[in-house]
Amino acid sequence: MSLELYGHPFSSYTWKALIPLYANETPFDFRSLNPGDEEQGKFLKRVHAAGKFPVLVDGDRTVIEATSIIEYLAVHHPGPAPLIPADPDEAITARMLDRVFDNYVMANMNRVVAAYFLDRDNPMAGPRETPDSKEIQAGKRGLRQAYAWLERWLTDNKLPPHVSIVTSAAAPSLFYADWVERIPEDCPRLAALRAELLALPPVSRCVEDARYFRPYFPPGAPDRD
Repeated sequence: MSLELYGHPFSSYTWKALIPLYANETPFDFRSLNPGDEEQGKFLKRVHAAGKFPVLVDGDRTVIEATSIIEYLAVHHPGPAPLIPADPDEAITARMLDRVFDNYVMANMNRVVAAYFLDRDNPMAGPRETPDSKEIQAGKRGLRQAYAWLERWLTDNKLPPHVSIVTSAAAPSLFYADWVERIPEDCPRLAALRAELLALPPVSRCVEDARYFRPYFPPGAPDRD
């Protein structure tokens, strides 16, 4: 029985799980979820503590949360892509950066996007008549702070080789974050990393598969990438 990944092609966290699968050419079936599907909603609430995706099913084993999915793939479905560095100290750094990209880039980007929803936890409730400007500014402020930290880190350190857990976290977060708050000119290393990541075949595949859904991006998708 092959792996099954449940998610949506426009979802940043789904990309995070797809990238290592594509990089290692791991056989799997992608189950695209429709946010308005009642049966799929019941499934997610049954298997995930918050009813969210992505969800990985491997036979009788179910793994939730994109970071845990990558850790699971590294152990049970390894391939040529070094998802987790073998050196323990390098693995600690990789996991640290995974948290930085999730908690301070992806989360602030999602904060801006959620400001356009009537119910931030339920996009199906529809858009707000007027986006929450305070939330938008707070999210953008958080992004600028994260960008500055990452630029400083990249000045003095090297990333693990692609495709790693860092690649998988950085690619979707930087892709969408730059849409809502451009990476500034004083962060050239971070901008170069984004361009480098988008050129990777597993990442570009996610970009292309999600292109159809760009009109649904609440702040408005830019005419680039």
